[in-house]
Amino acid sequence: MISFEAGKSCEPRFSIRHVRKRFLRDCSESPLTLDKEIDMKIILTDKAPAAIGPYSQAVVTGNLVYASGQIPVIPSKGTLAEGDIIVQAEQACKNVGTILAAAGTSFEKVVKTTCFIADINDFAAFNAVYEKYFVSKPARSCVEVSALPKNALCEIEVIAELS
Repeated sequence: MISFEAGKSCEPRFSIRHVRKRFLRDCSESPLTLDKEIDMKIILTDKAPAAIGPYSQAVVTGNLVYASGQIPVIPSKGTLAEGDIIVQAEQACKNVGTILAAAGTSFEKVVKTTCFIADINDFAAFNAVYEKYFVSKPARSCVEVSALPKNALCEIEVIAELS
């Protein structure tokens, strides 16, 4: 702690160098260090669309799976499922399910989803597909976005507990 004496100039009793040295010492003794390694397993399956950027399909850390957003790409073709929001939501959900299975879990263990749709007017149709897969009713955010990769109509990302 830096303290000042009344009636004296505003010179600290400890130099900044002393405070910095003590701060660094105290922080280095703390169990919460910034350089702690994270135990992380990367999930990769050829049964789901390959990542189209510098990221993993999913990662497992602790008892949770964090799956990257899945758009309605048909894994065997690498092309977008052609059709309306119902067709595309079905394919996106299938892709999510494949990644969950590769990680050793399932839709029933999903605790949070984030859904992106290109047109908020598709919200009800998207929900009709979504509710068939996410029967455990996980927490969810669903927002309209201006564009998605490959001009998809929807994208779904999930966080799930391991089975």
